[in-house]
Amino acid sequence: MWWGVAAALLANALYSTGFVLEKRALSRLPAVSVRQPARLVRLLLGSPLWFCGALALGAGFAAQLVVYRTLPIAAAQGIFVSGLVLLLLMSTVLLGEQPSGRERYASGFILLALLMVVLSLGEGGEQPGGEAPAALVLLVSLPALATGLLLFAAAERRAHRRHRLPTTGIAYGVAVGLLYGVSSLAIKGVSGHLPALAGRPVPAALALLATPYPYLLLCTGCCGLVLSQAALQRCRASLLVPVCTTVTSVFTAVLGTLAFGEALPAAPLPLALRLGGSLLAVLVLLALPAHDPSPDPRAPAKSPSTASSHGSPHPDPPLPHGSQPAVRPLSRARTLSASQPPSRTTNWSQQHGTSPARGPHPAAHPPTRQEQP
Repeated sequence: MWWGVAAALLANALYSTGFVLEKRALSRLPAVSVRQPARLVRLLLGSPLWFCGALALGAGFAAQLVVYRTLPIAAAQGIFVSGLVLLLLMSTVLLGEQPSGRERYASGFILLALLMVVLSLGEGGEQPGGEAPAALVLLVSLPALATGLLLFAAAERRAHRRHRLPTTGIAYGVAVGLLYGVSSLAIKGVSGHLPALAGRPVPAALALLATPYPYLLLCTGCCGLVLSQAALQRCRASLLVPVCTTVTSVFTAVLGTLAFGEALPAAPLPLALRLGGSLLAVLVLLALPAHDPSPDPRAPAKSPSTASSHGSPHPDPPLPHGSQPAVRPLSRARTLSASQPPSRTTNWSQQHGTSPARGPHPAAHPPTRQEQP
């Protein structure tokens, strides 16, 4: 039982490290788009830092298999939600992201939810569920996949609108979280075949291929790779990843418990702690802000030197010592107009203070002084 808790905490650390490394690598890459998946994958594979993050996520996947072999789904997902706290710390230190006050309070409530779920685990231990009917798994997974893809498409449309508020990535996190929730159900199903794979590999592998789990893992892995990396480049990791983790955990805890036939604690106190911790995690998700604060229009503008050095990707190089900047020659029309003498009308107007179109200038004929009586 406690080996499962340790494996879940290790998976949290590996997942948080992997996402932070991928976010740091994505900030150095050109803008990626889900409409060009081949280009996106090519850019990702060419980044060594992103590859290290992907290895950390793969190690977290292996730890998650151990968790599902030792802990019930609801208890495991309650521990996985605690990744919010670690990710907030790592994104602040390594990425320079500044979480809002509401997000800091959310990390404290997440720790409380984690403590409630861990305390709901009895000493005797609850046995994890076994095999789930394939039809029931597909009935749960396919609508969730379709909903996640539709939510991501809607978030993409809103992101390209003009005069929109800066989004924090809640919609992206919910969409990717649904895909990863389906992936968690598939991982749970694969974990049930691990003992058979260790004893009789070939028959067990054929039996595993007859289930929907490998194909769900392949689908969610490909779609999740493209969608999550595009969302991670556009949004703050300190909010996107915890939202994704919370949605995944709640989805897997509720539907996975029903699909795999796992029973909740029978005693009143452990049952209240289990349900209360899961509900608290959902309330924390709903309380997170949906938009980042708009930039202050009264903020001082950057100086020209700062703008040229930081705003332009290719600032002009300094001139060599003793050279003069090049002067652009005048056009032919401006050269001719500068060489022609002023017209007679202009000279007459300047001498007499009159204009041919508007008559005498008031200053050219001052008023006469009236005689005193």
